[in-house]
Amino acid sequence: MQLILHLVRLFFRGGALMLVLLALTLGLTGLAGAFSDRLDISNHFAPIWLVLALAGALVGAVVSRRSERWAIVVMGVLALLAHGGLMAPELIAAQTRKADPGPATLKIVQFNAWASNDDPTEALEWVLAQDPDVLFVEEGGGSAWALVGPLRRLYPFVVSCVGNTRPCDTWIFSKKKMVARGGVYDRDRPFSAAWATLADPKGPFTVVATHYVWPIPAGRQQVQTRRLAEMLGGFDKRAMIVAGDFNSTPWSWSLRRQDKLFGLERRTLALASWPSGAFTRLFKAPFPFMPIDHVYAGKEWKTVSVKRGPHLGSDHRPVVILLKRS
Repeated sequence: MQLILHLVRLFFRGGALMLVLLALTLGLTGLAGAFSDRLDISNHFAPIWLVLALAGALVGAVVSRRSERWAIVVMGVLALLAHGGLMAPELIAAQTRKADPGPATLKIVQFNAWASNDDPTEALEWVLAQDPDVLFVEEGGGSAWALVGPLRRLYPFVVSCVGNTRPCDTWIFSKKKMVARGGVYDRDRPFSAAWATLADPKGPFTVVATHYVWPIPAGRQQVQTRRLAEMLGGFDKRAMIVAGDFNSTPWSWSLRRQDKLFGLERRTLALASWPSGAFTRLFKAPFPFMPIDHVYAGKEWKTVSVKRGPHLGSDHRPVVILLKRS
């Protein structure tokens, strides 16, 4: 019995050491991500590494001995500081942001509908109940076409990433008249975006939808950011709205650079939207923990509210934003 207890203790001591070493290594790597897109990849998963660091430090404090205990706890604390330092600015901004009292003059919904959506009927019913003025949709093909198809008939103005004549992955649906619209789709250098300039009593404004690739392998997503930023430069940004699945979290250096490059205010602060439901054949997410769906808006828009929608058969949650134009 003593042997078994000793082996169990060794297992937990070794496990605690492994967890804090892994978390600390990734934390230091993440800080170096400020200079390397490849090293920045681990920062997208900072909440996971933070939990591992905390778990390792707590277990080590309980089961380890003397100097070993202090070494594990110190490494755990350093890892917590590294990952927490990356996440803190976003979390503080989300808590201290002051919403405009309204009333809202524009309601928008951002939703990656997922090509493998297992309940597009429920998604359609929810969207219609929300009745947004502008709806941004990504991954509108596959089983999600059961959502996109009816929306094409119900909304008076529609554009996809190949214009208004053919289906594509990225969509904009609008109640407001599109005085100009277009799309960009590049299969060779992956990039998709749809745009439309909408009529409004306070003056026309441009909305843009996009869908980025994953941050792995490094480099492709950053190319998309530069390409989209160049595209946005051709429009008036004062009342511009940009939304999409950026596959990038706010504790990455990549998204921080994008925020500055766009010259717009990101309104989705620390709003986790992925994963939701059964995002693979084997795993079902208990709750979303990665903020990768984002909405940007120009300085003429005041934020009234930002909310995350329910699970709608997609691996992403929708985002509902109310804005007021000043």
